[in-house]
Amino acid sequence: MGVGLPSGPPAGPMVDLNLRARRILQAVVSEYIATGDAVGSRTVTKRHGIELSAATVRNVMSDLEEAGLLLQPHTSAGRLPTVQGLRYFVDSLLKVRSLTPVEKEGIRTRFAGRELEFQEVMRDTSRMLSELSHHAALVLVPRAETDVLEQLQFVPLRSGGILAVLVTRSGLVQNRLITADVPLSPGDLDRIHNYLNQLLGGLTLEEVRGRVMDEARRERDRLDAILEEALKLGAQAVGAGGTPDVIVDGQANLIAKDVDVERVKALLKALEEKKLLVRLLEGTASAPGVRVFIGAELEQSEFADCSVVTARYGPDDQPVGTIGIIGPVHMNYSKVIPLVDFTAEIVTNVLKRRGEG
Repeated sequence: MGVGLPSGPPAGPMVDLNLRARRILQAVVSEYIATGDAVGSRTVTKRHGIELSAATVRNVMSDLEEAGLLLQPHTSAGRLPTVQGLRYFVDSLLKVRSLTPVEKEGIRTRFAGRELEFQEVMRDTSRMLSELSHHAALVLVPRAETDVLEQLQFVPLRSGGILAVLVTRSGLVQNRLITADVPLSPGDLDRIHNYLNQLLGGLTLEEVRGRVMDEARRERDRLDAILEEALKLGAQAVGAGGTPDVIVDGQANLIAKDVDVERVKALLKALEEKKLLVRLLEGTASAPGVRVFIGAELEQSEFADCSVVTARYGPDDQPVGTIGIIGPVHMNYSKVIPLVDFTAEIVTNVLKRRGEG
């Protein structure tokens, strides 16, 4: 991951930089992103077309250090951007390039003309993001409770059991084996389908559980045996709430030659346990657009040398999950941000087509 990124002293919320300081900060951060190393004044003047003396550049870099945007790890070394410096760069200086038509078509092709199961879509998305970014990729699979029930179907099995098939708005299909307390004819199952879909359609699965319990209590004395059984089957089909899953791909991309082994072990353990990732990715689902978290902003020591770029997917009015890329703080934000943004758009369209199908 190159040189670790120190947080440095806090920069004020409104850092007012003149044009010269902005150009030099942009040069330092751009060079740091390319190499992961501290950047000296001569590198800034030679490689970035800044027609100032090295001494003048050093003075400006010293001012940027006082503002909390750069840090000098050693007296004789160049400067590194702090978390605040990178944040300023991403928010105010970064020129995000658009994906080329060829790049966009390559992403579309990964999902075109294939009838993928929901989990396959999620796995392919994670794998593709890792391959294209050369970083690790994260996909938060929708928490079932937040997904909207589109259809509930019961299929009788020869064994005497019943297969409950739940189809949600995001395109997720869940199959659960359940049992009935009383024998049910095909006509009974048709009546149960109609009753439950009318009662529960359009609700989130979390709301479905509450509605089934409320209906059973409220209508206990008025329901006939079949409708009472319908509510029992509905409760079984929806089941207990679970925790969302995070699909992680490309962890090996986080290991570099000059890496701190202990820090990488802690990072890989956090990725494996996924609790921190779930909390991070769930928090991003409430905000539209692409979000960038840098180093200490992630508020977890395991991710101190990392940046995470995320975007939510699913309908605008009810997003169902999040995709993201995690890499070193000197990742190429100009490349990663449009990649995550466009992929989230494609995944949303793929799930929409599945739901319509």
